Amino acid sequence: MSLLEVTDLRVSFPTPDGVVRAVRGVSFEVDRGRTLGIVGESGSGKSVTTQTLMRLTPGARVSGSALFEGADLLTLGDRAMRALRGAEIGMIFQDPLSSLHPLYKVGRQIEEMVRAHDRGASRTQARKRAVEMLGLVGIPQPARRADEYPHQFSGGMRQRAMIAMALALNPKLIIADEPTTALDATVQAQILDLMRRLQGEFDTALIMITHDLGVIADMADDVLVMYGGRPAERGGRRSAYYRQHHPYTKGLLESVPSAAGGRRRLKPIPGQPPSLINLPSGCVFHPRCPYVMDRCRTEDPPLAPVADDPAHVSACWLPDEALGRGDDAEALRRRAVEDGRTGAAARPPGTSDTGAADTTVLGETGVPAEYEEPRGVPGGLGGEPRERPGWEPGGRREAGGRGGGGRETGGPGGGGPGEEPGTGWTRADGGGE
Repeated sequence: MSLLEVTDLRVSFPTPDGVVRAVRGVSFEVDRGRTLGIVGESGSGKSVTTQTLMRLTPGARVSGSALFEGADLLTLGDRAMRALRGAEIGMIFQDPLSSLHPLYKVGRQIEEMVRAHDRGASRTQARKRAVEMLGLVGIPQPARRADEYPHQFSGGMRQRAMIAMALALNPKLIIADEPTTALDATVQAQILDLMRRLQGEFDTALIMITHDLGVIADMADDVLVMYGGRPAERGGRRSAYYRQHHPYTKGLLESVPSAAGGRRRLKPIPGQPPSLINLPSGCVFHPRCPYVMDRCRTEDPPLAPVADDPAHVSACWLPDEALGRGDDAEALRRRAVEDGRTGAAARPPGTSDTGAADTTVLGETGVPAEYEEPRGVPGGLGGEPRERPGWEPGGRREAGGRGGGGRETGGPGGGGPGEEPGTGWTRADGGGE
C-alpha cells in the first residue's frame, strides 16, 4: 500500500452565485521517498485538493477517500487529525504572511509546534531545534532571528521560516504549496537540495504544487496536470515532458522559454480558465483547445491509459499514439481533427455559434486563428493592427510634431531612423519615443 492514496476526491462550495465545483474526481497516490508534482493554471483546484487532505476547507462538501497509512483523512476525528498535522504530515503554505501569527516571535511559533507533538521535549530542546531548522533553511544569524516577529522578516525569509516549521519534526509526508515562489534562484536551489536530502535520509514523501515547470522537472517523480478542477493528465516525469498526450499539457510546455535558447516563439494558451460554477459542456478544455472535435463539445472524456503505459493516463479524445511534440504526433492530431469535425466544427472560418473563441479554425502556429498575432504587425489578436499612439503604417506622410518636422515614411520593410525594426511601422513624428 502507498503512503497516501487519494481516490475520486470531490470538493464543492455552495455560494450565492451557485455551487463552485473546485475539485472533480481527483485520484493519485504517493509512495515513500517519492515526489508528486501538481501543475496547472491558477484556479485549477491544486491548492484546494491538498488543503482538503489536511481538513482545511471548512464549509466544503467533500466526498471520496484519502488513505494515509490506511486511515482515511477525510473521516478521522478532530483529535486524531490534529495529531497527524505537523508530526506526520507537514504543510508549507503559499502565503507565509497569513500563515504566521503576527503577535508571536518566529522562533516561539516553531517551538510551540515541536512541543505540541513531542511531549517529552523541554523548552530548551524545542528552542534548540527551532534555531537549528532556521539555520538549515538559510536564515542568517538564526539565534537572533528566532526572537524577531514575522513582519521583521522579508518575504523570502518568511517563506523559509514556514519551510523550517514544516520540516522540524521530519514528517512522513510534506505538502508544499508553491514553496519557492518568493525565493531567489540561489536560495531556491538550497531549499530544493534540503528537501531532496531529507527525502534521502527519512524516506519522506513530497507533494509539490507549483507553476514552475523547471522545478517539477528537477524534483518530481510523477506529474499530475490539473485543469478545471479535474486531472487532465497524469504520469511519470518523462511521460509528461516528452510523451505528453493532452493538449493542455502540451500548451503549458510550449508557453515557457526553453533552456536551450534559440528564437522559438512562445505559444500562449488562448482564453481564460473556465468558471467552476458554470463549466463548459463536454471536455472542459474544448473552448481553448486547438484540436477540438465535435465530440469534445458534448462528451466529457474519461481519464484513460494512453499507448502502452498503464501509469500514463489522459482525459482527451485524441488518438493514444499522438504523444509528444514531434511532427509525427502533430500529423496524427491533425488527421484526427479533420476526421472528427463535421457539424459546428466545420463552419467557415470566423463564424461561431457561442460568441466564444472560434476554436475550429487553426492558424499557422497551431492555435485558433483569431488568437494569432499577424506576423510583422505590432497588433493584437485579430487581423487588424492595434492602434499605437504616435505610430503610423508605412507610406504615410504626417505633419511635424514632437521631436521635429514631418517626414516621408517608408512602406513595409523600408528604413528610416523612426522605424520600428521588422514591422514597417514608423513614428509619425519622425523621432524616437
